[in-house]
Amino acid sequence: MPYNCRHCGGTYCADHRLPENHDCSGLQNWNDPSGVFDSGFDEGVNSGSASGSTSKTASIADKVPIDTGPGGPLAYFRGNMTYTILALMGITFFAQLLVGTFGSASLQRSLFVLTPQNPEYVWTWVTSIFAHGGIVHIAFNAIVIFFFGPLVERYIGSRNFLILFLVSGAIAGLSQVAIQIYQGPVLPGGGGVLGASGAALAIMGVLTILNPNLTVYLYMIVPVRLWMLAVGTALISVGLIGTGAGGAGGIAHAAHLVGLVIGLAYGAYIKRTKNVRTANQFQLGGGGPGGPGGPGGPGGPGGRRRF
Repeated sequence: MPYNCRHCGGTYCADHRLPENHDCSGLQNWNDPSGVFDSGFDEGVNSGSASGSTSKTASIADKVPIDTGPGGPLAYFRGNMTYTILALMGITFFAQLLVGTFGSASLQRSLFVLTPQNPEYVWTWVTSIFAHGGIVHIAFNAIVIFFFGPLVERYIGSRNFLILFLVSGAIAGLSQVAIQIYQGPVLPGGGGVLGASGAALAIMGVLTILNPNLTVYLYMIVPVRLWMLAVGTALISVGLIGTGAGGAGGIAHAAHLVGLVIGLAYGAYIKRTKNVRTANQFQLGGGGPGGPGGPGGPGGPGGRRRF
């Protein structure tokens, strides 16, 4: 039975599954004399020296006051954050349908859409990330997150992955709204943004830096290097924003670009601070090729930008 090493990403037999038995690249980060790796999620594991000193470069995630230890209430989510996020996207979409059916359009908008009229509705900074404008929209974003998410989560840890998703999604949405405000007056009930594409692009950006030559299959058919997909996405977004069409086709191109840039920057940080070992092909199932197409979603009604 093959074993996958969480510290270097390699696959090994039972005799070589332990890090010390396969020359694991993660051994250089093994500073715990008790023989415990810091997964990046468990606050109970101190990755500093034996004296318990704290690294000056400790991430913001390490300061989040939540119990992520093995016996804590969030222990279940360790290694499963990608699927938790996908579940929350589905739950939010169902909630949108309920509010739209039994409530009003204005209530639905105020709960789930980040708008230029009311950017101070801080809850929409988060709810708009999980909300989507239709089945096709949520399906495209879910495909990207489903395939890319576990790879990035394995490298950076579940807690850092969640923070990356939320922060990049919120900043991407706010950036799109800022563009809408800058471009001129927005009619009441117009404008706004929703969707997880900004966060999905951030995830893709991280993976692009860690493994730029990873082969993905565009629309499940066309093989393309990940860096080419990232460059193509960036060029399209920059071109449309530069011509004043940052929301062309009902797609939040500014949010896409901002999310991608955040991911690239964070990926560069991870690459400098961790020794990352990656695969060179993105596969689905029993060794067969597969992968997501370009992230994002089609345009939506009412002038809202899906991202």
